[in-house]
Amino acid sequence: MSVNDEKHPNFSYSLMDYFLKYFMFLCNLLFTVLGLIVLTLGVWGLNTKESFAQENIGTIGTDPMLILFSLGFLLTLLCLTGCVGALREYCCLLKVFSATVLVLITAQVLLAIVVYSVRDQIAGYLRSGMLAAMANYQDDPDVRFITDEIQFSLQCCGADNYRDWGVNIFVFSIILRYYNCSAPGVLACGVPATCCINPLENGTVWNSQCGVGAQLLDEFTAQSVIFLGGCLGGITHWINQHEGLIGTVGTIVVGVEILAVFITTRLLESIHWHKTHQLHRVINTAV
Repeated sequence: MSVNDEKHPNFSYSLMDYFLKYFMFLCNLLFTVLGLIVLTLGVWGLNTKESFAQENIGTIGTDPMLILFSLGFLLTLLCLTGCVGALREYCCLLKVFSATVLVLITAQVLLAIVVYSVRDQIAGYLRSGMLAAMANYQDDPDVRFITDEIQFSLQCCGADNYRDWGVNIFVFSIILRYYNCSAPGVLACGVPATCCINPLENGTVWNSQCGVGAQLLDEFTAQSVIFLGGCLGGITHWINQHEGLIGTVGTIVVGVEILAVFITTRLLESIHWHKTHQLHRVINTAV
């Protein structure tokens, strides 16, 4: 054995190294597929709504489907980087993957700190968001879908109460015009069907007109037709009721990301020592 061989003993991957390598590959492959699915849904949504058309391209920045598209693209790109880096042992890709995950961890921790620091103002932000969604209810199918799901699931109507649908107020320069009593059309003085206690006729057919004229009813009569309470109370109650679950999910997500960084670091060390040993073997053979 030469002096160089004594200084650089034989190094080979352990079973744990192989396990971590293919475990990381398979996990990233799974999330790559998930990212592609989300990306496809985003593209499908944008295409269906013709968001890329010349007359709509100016408002694409506020399209909820753009969030799906961006999330799917970033998730696919990140996980594909980790997938190829682990399988092909590309240190450069693994370092990019590890650094990006570290940035994500930092951003999530900072976001949690900011949310906790402004927790007393969250109700105000939720109210502004709900009013903005109501203002865009008839113009944006995605906003309408989200608003309907909230009202139907939480059995609520409006932000603070059902009369919010008739308030003549500007939200982000958009007026709540369709359900105001001064507005033209059949929707005036009404509320969306998802505010109705029983929006199904005979239990099967969706009655989209069940909320027509609901604002003209007194509260005693209206309570048998629509939900009177607003959604802010329901959303706040849901958050308070599930804050333990939300915290647990957030902790698990950050924990998985930290584990991914540790695995990547271990793989980088193993690859480094393996390539260093191979280099010295080539040098010793040449000498």
